[in-house]
Amino acid sequence: MTSTSVRSVLVIGGGTAGNGLTVLLRRAGIDVDLVEAKPDWNVSGSGITLQGNALRALREIGVWEQVRASGFAFDAVGLTAPDGTVLHVARDVRTGGDDLPATVGMQRPRLQQILIDAVKATGANVRLGTTVTALRADADGVNAEFSDGSSGRYDLVVGADGISSATRAMIGITERPEPTGMAIWRTPAPRPAGVERIDLTYGGPAYIAGYCPTGPDTVYAYLVEPKRDRATIDPASYAEEMRRLAAGYGGHWEQIAASVTDPAQVNYTWFDRHLVEGPWHRGRVVLVGDAAHACPPTLAQGAAMSLEDALVLAELLTGAEEFSEQLLIDYHARRLPRVRMVVENSCQLGRWLTDGVRDADVPGLMARTSAVLKELP
Repeated sequence: MTSTSVRSVLVIGGGTAGNGLTVLLRRAGIDVDLVEAKPDWNVSGSGITLQGNALRALREIGVWEQVRASGFAFDAVGLTAPDGTVLHVARDVRTGGDDLPATVGMQRPRLQQILIDAVKATGANVRLGTTVTALRADADGVNAEFSDGSSGRYDLVVGADGISSATRAMIGITERPEPTGMAIWRTPAPRPAGVERIDLTYGGPAYIAGYCPTGPDTVYAYLVEPKRDRATIDPASYAEEMRRLAAGYGGHWEQIAASVTDPAQVNYTWFDRHLVEGPWHRGRVVLVGDAAHACPPTLAQGAAMSLEDALVLAELLTGAEEFSEQLLIDYHARRLPRVRMVVENSCQLGRWLTDGVRDADVPGLMARTSAVLKELP
């Protein structure tokens, strides 16, 4: 058990960052209340690509074995022509270290359930379908009021409530996510025989067409295009829209497209850029994960950055004899350069595509990014 003056923490948001942080804090003997707005604890989504540095964080949280058993590990990325011809296969960097795969693809609901089970095992106090309606901080703690009429007092409050964070707005941080001009169609699908790595196509009807194995029988497939007004797209047409885009691609896409029949399984989302450059805290309220930063998934680093936030914040909180604002300043100082690099490089990849830059140094940018990510956060 770690000696720390932080004895009680409220975590707002039960996604990747919030769940991971809860497990780490409970392991140190800290009391944690976790509130999540969605009654189903947000067990939804299609697929997720977890690179080595995300796997390293999940190992620290204690769920790597379950992730390995539930996902599909691989060490290469393929580049294909729109007709499906394989142009190049590159060995991917093991950013989590040589003892972890370069990448694991898995179904996002499965990852969420693994983290939920880990939170439950810690004995944390979890309340679903609950939001925070007010935060009142003083020098010694934070009083929180909840949508169910209850209230509580905490040594620290952590806003892990995602890209549209109400906590961020509540504490007066004014930065907001901004659209990058791109959008993504994504869906789970049966895994075609022979799909054993990510394959990416740059060009064709979409900016990017890609798929990632997420288990023995499943893939996560996605198509990136210019953003459209979502109000003009009937959700009932989502499967038809994705099939229409996918029809411009050959190879394994033919089988994947044929399986896209249920519009409820298809998700359409704009790409956003978001980075809080200034402090990520106000008093004893601090942000982690997408509440503080988010970027297009062109480098597949969103979950990894959120998990690393949880690791670093937990390390600082549980390693100190007493709490001071300096801990939150140090957290921001450690995370900002690495997160800024990921956000800027992810957006740069997108701009090269939207601008039609043919001689962009994509391999160089990816190599430089991976070299940094291989270092401990």
